[in-house]
Amino acid sequence: MRTKALVMMLMMTATVFGQSKVYMTKEITPESLVKIYKALGVEAQGRVAVKISTGEGGNKHYLKPTLIRQLVEEVNGTIVECCTAYGGTRQDPKKHWETIHEHGFDSIFAVDLMDEFGQIRIPIQDKKHLKYDIVGEHLANYDFMINLAHFKGHAMGGFGGVMKNASIGVASTAGKCYIHTAGKSTDPKTAWNPGILAEGDTQDLFIESMAAAAQAVHNYFSGKVIYINVMNNMSVDCDCDGNPAKPELKDMGIVASLDPVAVDQACLDMVFNYKGKPGDDNKPLIQRINRQHGTYITDYAEKIGLGSKKYELISIDK
Repeated sequence: MRTKALVMMLMMTATVFGQSKVYMTKEITPESLVKIYKALGVEAQGRVAVKISTGEGGNKHYLKPTLIRQLVEEVNGTIVECCTAYGGTRQDPKKHWETIHEHGFDSIFAVDLMDEFGQIRIPIQDKKHLKYDIVGEHLANYDFMINLAHFKGHAMGGFGGVMKNASIGVASTAGKCYIHTAGKSTDPKTAWNPGILAEGDTQDLFIESMAAAAQAVHNYFSGKVIYINVMNNMSVDCDCDGNPAKPELKDMGIVASLDPVAVDQACLDMVFNYKGKPGDDNKPLIQRINRQHGTYITDYAEKIGLGSKKYELISIDK
């Protein structure tokens, strides 16, 4: 039963003295993904959705099936995705399935394109811009979600982590337009009209809408979600880009928490505080994040009660 009491209980297990527990390993292996999942101390039960990005056609930076296979098998999970809103190889379900096959997911896992046949509206707590969240209808088929995100840059959000994976990632095509336009449009033909958001700081309205939609998905599962960011292939461009820039920052590891705000904040802190050097440069990613005011999502998400920016970082490496 999805209740506020269960949400609060799960969030309390993630925090200590006002700080959320965030686990990290520097190893990026199939075994370390299972290890960090188990470190969270919450067992994925029932029908388990594993939300990833299957990657745009031509992209090579998405989380590979060989990397995530052991974790998905550990929880008997189903890979879930939704169609995009910008054309390309994943807006049309037929093309999206072709891309899923080309990238090797359906050869190993059960895969569910959640909005292939329809969409549903789920309640939203923060109604500043959105009246509801529009997601793939098959979201209703799952009891638990593993939000398995690839942490990297993003042309519109500045960066993509677990909150983007929960908001834009779980939204249907119409739902993505709804978030991008802060509730003004659900039509891909008009959603990218630069004049549709005529008032205020349009970028911040979009980021606030992403945070609100991420909270809607978290609440929908009554907090029965775990959040994992894999910090590899950290291009300034997202997996939704078919021709992304080459990563200039070396891989950092895997970060996980029950708190989506804390896990994204921890990754941001690692990137911003890193001492870069030639051949291992954090500046391009920082510039991309700052250009889009990307760090604002953790500020706003904390403000609306999705999680905490304060965290205790716990290494699971020996």
